[in-house]
Amino acid sequence: MRRGQLLALGWLAGVVLLALLAPVLPLPYPAGIPDLAHVAEAPSRASRHWLGTDPQGGDVLSGLLFGARTALLLTLPAALLANLLGGVVGGAAGFWGNRLLVSAPAMGLAPLALAWVLGMPPLAVAAGAVTVGALWAWRCMRRLPASIAAPLDSLVLATVSSLDTVPRLVLVLALVARGGLSVAGLGLVLGLTAWSGPARLVRARMLAVKALPFVEAAQASGLPLARVWWHHALPHALKPLQTALPLSLAGLLALESTLSFLGIGLPPDVASWGQQLAAARQQPQAWWAVVFPALALFATIISINVLTTRKSSLSN
Repeated sequence: MRRGQLLALGWLAGVVLLALLAPVLPLPYPAGIPDLAHVAEAPSRASRHWLGTDPQGGDVLSGLLFGARTALLLTLPAALLANLLGGVVGGAAGFWGNRLLVSAPAMGLAPLALAWVLGMPPLAVAAGAVTVGALWAWRCMRRLPASIAAPLDSLVLATVSSLDTVPRLVLVLALVARGGLSVAGLGLVLGLTAWSGPARLVRARMLAVKALPFVEAAQASGLPLARVWWHHALPHALKPLQTALPLSLAGLLALESTLSFLGIGLPPDVASWGQQLAAARQQPQAWWAVVFPALALFATIISINVLTTRKSSLSN
């Protein structure tokens, strides 16, 4: 491992360690509590503000440590959710294509699920009830088969293309603009808007995996297709996520910091590197309130990219 990879690994390990230990570290000043006697003060040993204070009197060092904790506890679960969802959806689309057999009444649940995800529960109930009722009526009249070949691959590709058409920042802003989201809620929104990239990678890999001899032999042995997909094909198709997960993590970290900088997303009492950068706009001459959070964010994203590039080169 080269010196650059060692530095990147050491930096990330330090960020994770400090983020986990932030609540128990003996910090001179707690995060989120302003020191009104030292507002926008430069780094000083006398006041024990080792990295200075921001324009609200908040300690920059405490904000950095608790901002790292927020980044870890928010963006890592969001990246895991995005890759898990994208892997399962992309793997299913690549394996079954447009020939996934679904019972006719179950097809009626699709409008319900879509409306519920979009945050419209009344519309979800109405759409689901009407569609399920109509499908049951057609089924009773024997005009509809017991199962329908759902165009899963086409639906996934259309959804992925739609998500990729809209810039992710604009999409997330539209979803969180009304406010009132918790850290878990923002993480859920970030994860549900970032699964399209992993889905594309896993789908492309699945198209090659399902033609391999061991998958064809498993199908020829009489195993259920769902078991072949889950136990044999999907584990091999998920290998691209080894690279996609760190890239998703870096992208979501940058996106969360942008949202916090704009004052959207996280509650004001939650520490974030983006909020620290936004606070520095009130007093631009306080360079320490900008430099330290910016360096932390930049070094973290660059370190993730350096290790991801190293892993990609080794896999190739």
